[in-house]
Parts: sequence; C-alpha cells; structure tokens
Amino acid sequence: MPSLEFGRSTCGNLADAERREWLVTNGLGGFACGTIAGTLTRRYHGLLLAALKPPVGRTLMLAAFDEIARYLGAAHELAANRWRDGTLAPRGYAYIERFRLDGSVPVWEYAVSDALLEKRLWMDHGSNTTFVRYTQLRGQGGIELRVRALANYRDFHATTRAGDWRMDVSAAAGGVRVEAFAGARPFYIAADRGGCAPLHEWYRDFRLVRETERGLDDLDDHLCVAEFNVTLAAGESVNFVASDRARDPGQATGSLQRQHERELDLVKRWQGVCFEAAQAPAWLRWCVLAADQFVVARPLHDNPAALSVIAGYPWFGDWGRDTMIALTGLTLRTGRPEIARTILTTFAAYVDGGMLPNYFPDSGETPEYNTVDAALWYVQAVAAYVEATGDTATLRALFPVLDGIVRAYCAGTRFGIHVDPADGLVYAGEPGVQLTWMDAKVGDWVVTPRIGKPIEIAALWYNALRQLAALSPRAGVDGSLYAQRADAAAAGFERYWNAERGYCYDVLDGPGGNDPSLRPNALFAVSLPHSPLDLERSRAVVRVCGARLFASTGMRSLAPSEPGYIGTYGGSPRGRDGAYHQGTSWLWLLGVFATAYARAYDDAPGARRFLDAYGDALEGQAVGTLGEIADGDAPFTARGAFAQAWSVAEAIRAWHDAPRWASLGFGARS
Repeated sequence: MPSLEFGRSTCGNLADAERREWLVTNGLGGFACGTIAGTLTRRYHGLLLAALKPPVGRTLMLAAFDEIARYLGAAHELAANRWRDGTLAPRGYAYIERFRLDGSVPVWEYAVSDALLEKRLWMDHGSNTTFVRYTQLRGQGGIELRVRALANYRDFHATTRAGDWRMDVSAAAGGVRVEAFAGARPFYIAADRGGCAPLHEWYRDFRLVRETERGLDDLDDHLCVAEFNVTLAAGESVNFVASDRARDPGQATGSLQRQHERELDLVKRWQGVCFEAAQAPAWLRWCVLAADQFVVARPLHDNPAALSVIAGYPWFGDWGRDTMIALTGLTLRTGRPEIARTILTTFAAYVDGGMLPNYFPDSGETPEYNTVDAALWYVQAVAAYVEATGDTATLRALFPVLDGIVRAYCAGTRFGIHVDPADGLVYAGEPGVQLTWMDAKVGDWVVTPRIGKPIEIAALWYNALRQLAALSPRAGVDGSLYAQRADAAAAGFERYWNAERGYCYDVLDGPGGNDPSLRPNALFAVSLPHSPLDLERSRAVVRVCGARLFASTGMRSLAPSEPGYIGTYGGSPRGRDGAYHQGTSWLWLLGVFATAYARAYDDAPGARRFLDAYGDALEGQAVGTLGEIADGDAPFTARGAFAQAWSVAEAIRAWHDAPRWASLGFGARS
C-alpha cells in the first residue's frame, strides 16, 4: 500500500495543515479526528468520540493530548491551540517533520532539535477505545515527555461552557477514571509506563474556526484531568489508552497488529473480486480502506449482529438512502457480500408502508420516513447483491419486502407518494416535506421541494420494476405484473423529454408545471442497470451534463445558467442549506456521471479517466477518504462533511463496473 504523506511544506504551513484532516473509526459509529496541525477547529474534533448507543449516542470524552517534550535541557511544546482572541499558543505544528497514513493509522513525526519523536493513533475495532503511541526514533539522549489529557463529556454536536462544572476525577491503574456527573458513563485514560497525577483544571475558550465559518457557536472548554510524565530513550515507546471501560494500555501492540491484519484482509478481499486490481490506480486502494470506516453496528433486540452505514463523518448518522446507494461499492465491490446481506436484512425490519427510514435520530427516537427514493434504492441493492452472490435463499426471504414496496407505491403511502395510473410514474410530495436526495430544509423552508414526478424517482421506479420482473422466477413468483408496470412506466417516461431544450425535464406535473431546470438527476436514467432512455437521448443527457454540470471532482446540483444558482457553499446554516442543491458540486455524482458516460459511449477507459479526479480529492480534505461536496465555482473548494460514504462507494463501484457498463446497451425494455 503506497503511503499518503506530507512533509514540512504542508505540515509547517498552518493553513495547509489545518485544511487537511485525519479520521479513524471503530465500527460502532465512534471515531477520532482532527487536523494534521493538531489544532481543534471543529466541535467534532477529538481523540475519543464514543458511540454509547451504537451507532449513535456519540459523546466526546477525550478532546486532545497536550504534549511537551524536554530534550537536552530545552522544553518543546508540541501542541497547537487557538484561543478566543485568535492567538495560537503553543505552535507545535512547527515541529512536525512529516505526517503520513500507515494504512488508516495517522502518524506524525516531530523533529525536536536532532531527536525525532513519532506519534501514531488508532482505534480498537468494535470498542470505544483509542490508543496513542509515542516512540523516540532517534536522539542523543532521552526525551522527557509530559502529556496532559484534555477531557470532556458532551454530545458531539454541542460545545461546552464549563462554568463551575466539576467532574469526579480519581486515580486508576496507570492513569485516571473520569465520571462527568452522576449517571454518566465513566471513562478511563491510562499509560503503560511513567507517572500520572490526576488534575481538575479547565482550559477555557478554545476557538473553533470551522464553526466560525459555519455561523455556529465557536468556543469550547475542555478539562485537564491528568498529567502523565515518562522518559523515552531512543527506540523506546509509551502507549496510552482512552476508553469507556478500563483497558490495559499494554494491549496496544496486539490492537495495532489486529488493525494491520484487518487492513491487509480488506485489500485481499477486494483483490479477490477486482480482476484488474493489479492495474488499479493507487487512489482506489485508499478508497477500499476508507470503505470500512462507514460500516457500523446497529444492534437490534432480536438481531445483535445487525449492521448499517454511517452516511458521513463527522456529523452524519446512518441514513436509509445513503446506505442503499453506498451498499454496492462499500461491500459487494470490496469482496464483503456477507456485510451486504446483513445490512439488507437489518433494514428489512424497518420497512414500513413500503418505505425505508430516511434517517435514525442521534438520540435514538423513532426513525423518520421522509424519503421517496430509499425504498427504490433498496430494491436495486438487493438486486445487486443477488447478482453478485447468487444467494437465492436471501432473495426469497426478502422478496415479500420488495413486493410490499411496489404494492405500497401503487396503492399510495406517506406524503402523497403514489403511482399515477395515467402514465405509470411515481408522484410524490406535499408542502413542507423534502423527499428526494435534494433534501435541504431550513425551518419551514424546503429549498428544493420538487413536488411532482422527479426524474430520478421515475428512473428508479422503472429500474425496480424491471429488476423484480427478472428476479421473480428465482424467487418462485410470477413477475408478469412487474413487467406490465415497467412497460407503462417506460411509456410514461417519454414525457420527460424536453425537445425544445434537448434534454429531460427535472420534475413533471409540479405545482408550477414541468420544471426544465438543468440538474444532474437525469443521469440516473442512464446509469441504472435498466434504462428507459434510448442511446441518442442518453448521449444527449451525458453531453449536456458534462458540458454544464461537470465540476472537476463532482457534478453541480444546478447549472450555472439556471436561475437561483449559487456557486459557493458557506456562511450561516441558512446560507449553506440554501446553496446545498443550488449549484454545490457533489462528489458521489462523479461516479454516476462516469457510469453514464461509459454506457452512452461504450468507453470504459474514458469513464475511468473522469474518476481519476478522486485521487486529488483524497489529499484535499480528510486524508485518505472522500468528502461530501465542493463549491460549484472554481477552484471547487472542498466543503461539507470530510468523509462521505456514497462518495467513497461510488468511486469504487464506478471504476469496477466501467467495462461492464460500457457494453450494457440501451432500449425501452433493457
């Protein structure tokens, strides 16, 4: 695995080092993340954000380690903190000689005079546990290392104004035990050597500059709960552990070995299903490792092994739509079909009224069902799973769920969702509700309501019917009715063609009539396995989207020539949500576009060249993974969540599938 690394030119430049972030996860929804520079710039930054009710209930426990390295009589402060007035003190980023990823493990090298101190950080898979190891790589003498642990106990969406809050901090084996308040889950911080003194000292008014940019509360307080002191000779290490249960820091070596073995297995399994793995670009291997970060536990009462997908880090939970879109790339194209099967059976338990949940609230309330497309993506995910595995038993177990989705849409379900008998297309929407993937909402303002018959919903509906018609014999049922409904939908789909503009309407039969806005949604009518478009119109869609929506690492959500286009995503929550689907570029749609291009032009190499843009994106925001969005205007600055499941998944799926899609062909009954 080639390394992703940055030297002094990046690490010593505060703007560059703060712009790049790192992420490690634990398979429960918990994570750790921060900047290469070591500064805390988001409320979500920390060394242990534990998922107390997997995959949600995420709680910041350990915010940071502040380190001082004393070497040859001189003290060197390695931390980097920004305060209320903007002052940066200390400025430890200046000591960073190199930052790299060893697999998914972030590694820093600090040059302390002629000594070199390495720091690496990882999480124990399946546990709310973070390990940090410091190793003196070289030096004339020993390094006296002082590490102060800055703790907290808050929801990861919140910030702390400490006031007179007193936590219960007490000595424990090798470190401290912290109980934030009565009833809070205790957590532990310990080292495997050296001394530890419990403390209770608030560090107040950290300035979080990314929150300032987002128009949100940007001050945070953290409690110093312990000071550790240890002396390292050249070649010696000290291991720290932070966990929501008492852990022996001496377990670090075994944990790190398991992490490396896990990553080797991930790559090996991907190579087993990707016959061109040896020729694959380096960025694709990084995506394979990143894919694992999104698969998380969602234990159910009757299924403790249930799984789901985190839509993105650092702030998203698991969303039904995102999970089903990402499933093929994250699991099937990485050689892990058993995970796909578990996710599909997990979500089958949540299907209600023919609909999948849109999202699961962080605090564990009843799931929200405001999505018209998640259930249709579920049908496609099941079809992809069966195609990849030939697992007829699972198909037969899930087929009643799939049939129930179709029946519910035909009969009518929540939010006005129903099939219009006049044209066989799905109508959806009512005032005040956002149902498609373009789902931004600010208060009562739905930014892109798209009430009516959105084109990607028609494409998904047609695709679902064709898939079920094809799967029916293997499930032991008569599929003729699905085929008849698909024929009706194909005929109705003719209405989307806007002859005047030479491409498709985005929404039919809305409150204001047919919407001719140029958005990327027609690409789904080209990229899904079953397409209702012929070759000529498919090429027209790809041409216009490539000419007016393509934006380097993604596709704009609205063409710059359209009314309401916003080319920069930023500012207050209202400003950001107002731009979210009004021109902002989406990374995951690059995979959709590349697939559509491969199919329309029978050109797999050309499609893959579009995907090479993902390689640059791996270094531009969170290192080693792919983010959510970027500005629609050049230079297409990365924005939003720094790690997004469907971006990573579509990069993998689209590269893997390009040769097949290039020869798939078209036709109203494809």
